[in-house]
Amino acid sequence: MKAFKHQNTKIIATVGPASKDFDTLLALAKAGVDVFRLNFSHGTHEDHQEVINHITRINDQHRMHIGILADLQGPKLRVGKILDNALALKEGDFVHFVNRECIGTKEAIYMSYPKFAKDVKPGERVLLDDGKLIFEVVETNEIDKVKLRVIFGGILSSNKGVNLPNTKVSLPCLTKKDLKDLDFILTQPVNWIALSFVRSPKDLKDLLKRIDAKNHPAKIIAKIEKPEAVKNIDEIIKNTNGIMIARGDLGIEVPIEQLPVIQKEIVRKCMQRARPVIVATQMMESMINSLTPSRAEVTDVANAVLDGADAVMLSGETSVGMHPVKVVEAMNRIIDEAEKNYQLMSFRPEPNKKSSTFLSDVVCFNAGRTAGEIGAKAIVGMTSSGYTAFKVSSFRPRTDICIFSDRMHMLATLNMVWGVRCFYYDKFTTTDETIQDVTDILKREGVVQPGDYVINTGSMPMHRRFMTNMLKVTLVE
Repeated sequence: MKAFKHQNTKIIATVGPASKDFDTLLALAKAGVDVFRLNFSHGTHEDHQEVINHITRINDQHRMHIGILADLQGPKLRVGKILDNALALKEGDFVHFVNRECIGTKEAIYMSYPKFAKDVKPGERVLLDDGKLIFEVVETNEIDKVKLRVIFGGILSSNKGVNLPNTKVSLPCLTKKDLKDLDFILTQPVNWIALSFVRSPKDLKDLLKRIDAKNHPAKIIAKIEKPEAVKNIDEIIKNTNGIMIARGDLGIEVPIEQLPVIQKEIVRKCMQRARPVIVATQMMESMINSLTPSRAEVTDVANAVLDGADAVMLSGETSVGMHPVKVVEAMNRIIDEAEKNYQLMSFRPEPNKKSSTFLSDVVCFNAGRTAGEIGAKAIVGMTSSGYTAFKVSSFRPRTDICIFSDRMHMLATLNMVWGVRCFYYDKFTTTDETIQDVTDILKREGVVQPGDYVINTGSMPMHRRFMTNMLKVTLVE
């Protein structure tokens, strides 16, 4: 098993050509990666299968619980090929977007979104190439052609991405490609599935139905990268298992100066709802080529930790970068230093008397309070659904959270959750015997020692696996 480490904030690393072999994945896991992200915008199913096999082997051979996050591409909008791969556009120029494939000129540029002409309205902004070029819709025939005026020009090359910050897009979140990818994903031991370009809770329902139909235990992460998602954030958080603040597209589609406050507010709301939250995109991007991060990147990672994010995510840094392992080592050091100064700035969650889990919530939150008051070394929970881990973690106690389960898949799922350390245990006899067993395991792992206090949570009777209804203070002998 990976050495028990103090860091509560988890690290997610994207796998790619720079990191897909077994030895590099193992080195990344030992350096501190808690979850590997498979980006289905790139690679074949065969490529992803090979990586999944490597991760499974690492978990089996090294007694780890590394999670797997499958990230669906979603409806990525792009223009088509451009004549000579370079179209010079200046302010005031007019261009036309069409829904038939062609070689792009000012008179006709192919747009991959078939209903673009129907959905856009005059006055709406259209951003290309990560916002480097800005257009405004002048008129549309609502069928197959849109006239736009260049607000901020530059050189437009082939296949650049398109963002529509003002447009109510009618595309479904799951594209044909996503459905093919999902058919593959649901045959694999994937723990989390990220849905791109979520706009409302409705977007999550189709994915949930498909996961349930396959009886797969994967949980859903809603990626927040559209203005509509920010507007509907409370309902989205309520109807998903986790959130990813995908600052790439989000930073293009909302005024960029609003991004820091949006990030902090989403993290706070997720903690209140006991939903894991990931901060993603450009966290250590300079380390794609450099051996050291920029000062701004160090501050960015530290601020995500101080905000209380469950996880920080690396993208190109580990998928195509020159120094994937060194990036993780550097991020781990930043997290470690930031957590020495971590204080929960937002209000801790409170149990809701109207909730069906009210009594269990009271137990979980009071486990955190009691641990702080008596200086307990660890809060110990038994779980099959993950409920105890999510709730105790959301309280952000300054105490180790040790979760035991007989479900290996659940342990890998919980490996992304703030502060949670996962341990396999499958006996579940009497309550007293189970508490003694898990205490002995923690002693062997060096988590606790004689004289420490431990807060035990669980359900009684243990074998019935009711919701959490028990809290006990244990003195380690």
